[in-house]
Amino acid sequence: MTLFGGVIPITGITFFMFCIFAIAAVGYVLGRITIKGVALGDAAVFIVALIFGCFLYDKLDAQLVVKSGEAAVHYTSNALKIVENLGLILFVTAVGFIAGPKFFGNMKKNFKSYVMIGLVVILAGGLAAVGCIYLGRATEVASGNEELTAMVVGLLSGSLTSTPAFSAAKATVSPEYENAVAVGHGIAYIFGVVGVVLFVQLIPKLVRADMAAERSKIVIADDGRDKKKSVGKLIDIDGHGLMPFALAAVLGTFVGMIEIPLSGKGLDGTCFSLTTTGGCLMISLIMGHFGRCGRVNLMPKESVLKLFRELGLMFFLIGAGVAGGAGFLELFDVQYFLYGVIMTVVPMIIGFLFAKYVLKLSLLNNLGSLTGGMTSTPALGTLINVCGTEDVASAYAATYPVALIAVVLISQFLIVLF
Repeated sequence: MTLFGGVIPITGITFFMFCIFAIAAVGYVLGRITIKGVALGDAAVFIVALIFGCFLYDKLDAQLVVKSGEAAVHYTSNALKIVENLGLILFVTAVGFIAGPKFFGNMKKNFKSYVMIGLVVILAGGLAAVGCIYLGRATEVASGNEELTAMVVGLLSGSLTSTPAFSAAKATVSPEYENAVAVGHGIAYIFGVVGVVLFVQLIPKLVRADMAAERSKIVIADDGRDKKKSVGKLIDIDGHGLMPFALAAVLGTFVGMIEIPLSGKGLDGTCFSLTTTGGCLMISLIMGHFGRCGRVNLMPKESVLKLFRELGLMFFLIGAGVAGGAGFLELFDVQYFLYGVIMTVVPMIIGFLFAKYVLKLSLLNNLGSLTGGMTSTPALGTLINVCGTEDVASAYAATYPVALIAVVLISQFLIVLF
């Protein structure tokens, strides 16, 4: 392939990387546009990636083809999955290290609240899905009950941007309905990302929050290191802390691969796992909590963590956006899209009101735990920028595992019951 009228030759892999960073550049510029104090922020990268996938995926795919005999093997989807997974690892590992020193203190103070928010959000999403199933049956939106259920469960996983729920649903439905799950996930994913991102920006403005006052309400003293006991000068393996970061990613990947069999009618043969996301988050939280092993420093530099957090979010949004846009126009259905909107908005609002009026959580603890309950990685990145403190990551990290397990189980139970 050539660029600029044939002047510059470019190989397939180079073109792929060119597209990745071009999407990022345009997305960040778009994300800076502010209307009445609200901006898309990082979610703009996802939107640009989605548009690219809709209209230019074929051009990209044509560059990543390897001929094997008479067959042509396309590697674009695999390349995008690598970008997406690399982004997730960088993001959640950085978040875990950032939240680690204050995580267990925060958990000790608000443990029951975080568990309840995670359960309430996912149960509300599940009930919204049930409502959509009955509505779909009433309007005959699908050719059969099982197909409709598969589609709605896919919409639920997309509205909560939950890859584990998506994978579990595909493994549970009959093979002929796996595509319905995938289509539903893709349709709902867009609003699942953008909706929560906008919500965490709008709420502070609607309640006219004093951010300085709200930040002071979530300040928790570091509990991860014993300041009183002298351990001498800590040893850094490298100047930036890349080794402990890489170690957390490696260990987290292994932990995420551990599968726990689920038994029961309709669930035989399926398993639950934390996935790479949950595994990396758990390990980095633990390493961030202790901060050292003997005299060896286990904490990467703060500047490195912030860079990896943003870089990871960017890669994740681009990988997911381009892949999602590839078949979006062909698969899009207005009624299913509205179902996805319902399954994003209903649990989001119920979770926020429950945390505010029942649990009496402060605004930032509320929104931080809500992003975890919605399993929304992009919304956490936006919330950190909006509120100006990393401390909200502790609430996200505390609620996320509960929501992760709950949404996987809810998705599978919906398929069994309906």
